[in-house]
Amino acid sequence: MAPVTIRLRQASGYLHAVQFVLASQSPARLALLRSAGLDPAVFVSGVDEDAVAASLTDPSPSELVAALAAAKAEAVLDEVAAAHPDAVVVACDSMLNIGGQMVGKPANPDIARQRWAAMAGSSGELLTGHAVVRLDGGTRAKDTSGWESTTVRFGTPSAAEIDAYIATGEPLHVAGGFTIDGMGSWFVDGLDGGHTSVVGISLPLTRRLLAEVGVSVVDLWRPPAS
Repeated sequence: MAPVTIRLRQASGYLHAVQFVLASQSPARLALLRSAGLDPAVFVSGVDEDAVAASLTDPSPSELVAALAAAKAEAVLDEVAAAHPDAVVVACDSMLNIGGQMVGKPANPDIARQRWAAMAGSSGELLTGHAVVRLDGGTRAKDTSGWESTTVRFGTPSAAEIDAYIATGEPLHVAGGFTIDGMGSWFVDGLDGGHTSVVGISLPLTRRLLAEVGVSVVDLWRPPAS
């Protein structure tokens, strides 16, 4: 199925077809958006997250994830504009605040094991930054950003369970070294906040940000199958 487009209505009638673009290689974000009725075009930013973080001066956790999301959106704008001059680009970045330390994806199994040793039986704050840019005729028309925080209450897996989980490879590719929509969910006791934010993109926040750039999410939904 071709990616869904919408038409934005102005006083004079329909003006431009607008393409929804996800600036992320995350299969979890893409699957969530598809399950929620969208069919995004995907553009991967390839941003050096460590370099972006290093360029910031003592950012707060929310400022850090928001800056990383904005950098990802900026990185794909030229490519998106060439392919879809009229588009809305959504980028996200997630990190886990555990014990006052902001952590992203574990670099290797040893780091993942250390993370789980710290997380087991405790709670962490999963922060997700969102950046939305509206393109009109290949030119930036509007942009906005936001972030959301969800408290994650971790269970207490055994050493053998942690080793088995790390052996799957899943925790090496996700912020904080765990998922809520995959095998990691066996080891999460509960959430205080938004479930979809922990998956990687908050649908309620994204809906509000889309509205700020003049796009109604209901117009993005795929038409019912005939």
